[in-house]
Parts: sequence; structure tokens; C-alpha cells
Amino acid sequence: MTTAFKKIILITIGLFLTALGLRLLAVFDFTFGGTAGIASIFTFSSGLPWGFWFFLVNLPFFIISLRKLGKWFSVYSLLSITGISMISEVLMVITHVPFPSWLTTIIAALSIGFGVTLVLNNGSSLGGIHILALYLDQRWNINRGVSIFVSDLFIILCAGFLVGWSNAVLSVAAIMIASTIIGRYKKTPIKQAVEDEVEEGTYAQSS
Repeated sequence: MTTAFKKIILITIGLFLTALGLRLLAVFDFTFGGTAGIASIFTFSSGLPWGFWFFLVNLPFFIISLRKLGKWFSVYSLLSITGISMISEVLMVITHVPFPSWLTTIIAALSIGFGVTLVLNNGSSLGGIHILALYLDQRWNINRGVSIFVSDLFIILCAGFLVGWSNAVLSVAAIMIASTIIGRYKKTPIKQAVEDEVEEGTYAQSS
């Protein structure tokens, strides 16, 4: 199995796990942070599909990624954003979860945490805050789990006005668990690969 094919498989698994976790949260009207949370807010307000809003919200961040993190990373990220938008529509068939809300929160958070970690550690991202977090990580060595948690917490507070504060509290718990996993299991070689691509682009421009 080639390295590229292995990465594609791992990213696909990561996308499925992430989409599954987000869907489990949505069943209880919980939300998440980042562009996923922003998309959820728009979905609650408009009734349009989550996948549509998630793709749309991430487009500006894709442009930032092209300029700051390199062409191939950005292409992989765009494909991941498109992939999770499509997978999320398929998982809309899940309308009931046979677990209490607190247990569903833990399961969903673990699924999202390991899913996002697989995506990030294999040279891609889910756009938005993840792109920003990776840039801060490779530029100033700011732990991406911390960056994601802070930004997600702000979005959840905004969402609390729409979904209720009890739901917001459990949503914050999901973010804390997922962010801890993302920060704990990051792989430095992926950060280095992004840095190398940025350096190559800088060298090419100066040549």
C-alpha cells in the first residue's frame, strides 16, 4: 500500500468518524465549534442542509489556506470539506440514538476527536478553524488543540442563544474532549510537511 493511498484511506475514515460524531450531537440539538458550529447555527436558523452551509462557510478559509499553507494541503482540505459535507447528508438517516444525552456527548466527542486527528495528521484539514489552528501551530508553535478549544468555546456561547444553555454546556463538554484528543495525538511530521511546502513556495517566489 503506497503512502498516498494509505493517507487517503485514513482521511476518509477520519471524515466518517467526524461526520458521525457531529450527527450524534445534532440528534439532541447539540452543536460543535468551528465552521461546523457556524454551519449548525445557520441550519437552525434557515432549515437548509448542514452540508450546504458547511461547504459555503469554509470557502473563505480555503483561500487563506492557499496563501498560507500551500497548494496541496489546500486541495486536500477542499476535498475533505466536500467529502464530509456529502457524508453528513448520508448520515441524516440517523434520527434516534438509544443512549442518554450525556453518553451520546462522550461518544460523539471521541468520534470527532479521533476523526479530526486522522484528517489533520495525514496532511489535510476540515477547513475553517482547523486551517487557522494548523497555521498557528506551524508558525508560532501554538498547540492546535488549545486554538480550536478557544475558538469553539466562543461559537458555542453564541449557539447557546439558539439551542439553549443546557445543550450548550454539553456541547462545550464535547469540545473539551475532542480538543484534548486533537492536541494530544498530533504528529509533528505533518506540521513539518506543511512548513516544508510553505518554505518551498517562498523559495520559488524569491528565485
